[in-house]
Amino acid sequence: MADQSKREKEKENLSKSISAPQAFLIHLISGLGLAISLWVAHNFYSINLVSHPSITLRLIWIVESAIVILIYSRFRIDPQQCSYLKAVVRGILALPVGALVNALGAIALGAPVGIQYLPKTINWSLLMSSFTVAPAASVFGSSWTYWQRIFAQTKPNEPLEYMICIPAHGAVIGGWFGAWPMPLDWERPWQEWPICVTYGAMTGYLVGMLASSGFVLANGRRQRLKED
Repeated sequence: MADQSKREKEKENLSKSISAPQAFLIHLISGLGLAISLWVAHNFYSINLVSHPSITLRLIWIVESAIVILIYSRFRIDPQQCSYLKAVVRGILALPVGALVNALGAIALGAPVGIQYLPKTINWSLLMSSFTVAPAASVFGSSWTYWQRIFAQTKPNEPLEYMICIPAHGAVIGGWFGAWPMPLDWERPWQEWPICVTYGAMTGYLVGMLASSGFVLANGRRQRLKED
């Protein structure tokens, strides 16, 4: 009974914590983080993903991970037991763990292995962790119920769950589609690992944020209809 009561309280906190305007603002800030990091790389360091992939990826994931961890930690499911600082710390700790999972998944799907690819793979994996694992860890901590429903079953049912689940899946699917040009014999610089995969992941992430904002808006309307 105690566990059920706790889950119901957490669910109530999730449903009340995010409104459609808040969701849009959070996604807008996250999207601007990507845009600003690419702009800074180009205008201040004269680099980009094609010319200096490792350095550019490092700049992007540092900026993006800081944004998502700091923002999503505000909406942790257990604010009475978990302080804001603790939520930030668990998001930071989850970043390398998520990177390892993403790196192993990419290698299993055919990503190149070798010392020359290691910096690129590490920085790409940390960026993917910023899209997928870090926000979830900041909000849900080690609550297996939420992790299983969002990532294993893909069944989000609350605004905050939509905001984490859909962009994360969008990034993974976008990265997978972005990998398609890699084996083609076009001999273009952007076909190198992980350039096109990164562009695909960022595009999928942005599309996922837009889609999740729509789901949050629809969920809010549905809740208001139920109350009426």
